[in-house]
Amino acid sequence: MDRQWSLEESLVVDAPQAIVYRLVSDLRNMGRWSPECRSVWVLRPPARTGTRFIGFNRRGLFVWPTFGRVVQAGPNSEFVFDVGIFGLPIARWGYRFEPEGSGTRVTEFWEDLRTNGYRGRAADLLGTVFAGTNPARRVALNRAGMRTTLERIARTATAAM
Repeated sequence: MDRQWSLEESLVVDAPQAIVYRLVSDLRNMGRWSPECRSVWVLRPPARTGTRFIGFNRRGLFVWPTFGRVVQAGPNSEFVFDVGIFGLPIARWGYRFEPEGSGTRVTEFWEDLRTNGYRGRAADLLGTVFAGTNPARRVALNRAGMRTTLERIARTATAAM
């Protein structure tokens, strides 16, 4: 049976959906917000469905690239992208934007796309070698990273008003 790990974290941001969406869908901002992502090169900005990008990540002494593609870019509603390495799918990341009071509820979500088969074991090995993290620890790291990312997005969006 394949494992299926996923997480969601939400935060209400004191800014309109359009502002928050614009900031998040500019993937180059991820290097400012994420504790692991250091920078993103978007091959043909602006990001829209089908846009490809390269992420450069670091955690401690471990450095690794990811190759991504935007799979959904619904202005002001949802922004979703898949990342992988060496042709192996690793994860789906996304953001939902919903009005709440005078602001926006931003929900960041993550789904592990690795499986228990041969490709999953290869992806697990690459994750351990490049990121220094075994798959079981990845869930806890991602939860903490998502909270940090959302807090940084909120500060940036509030300052942009």
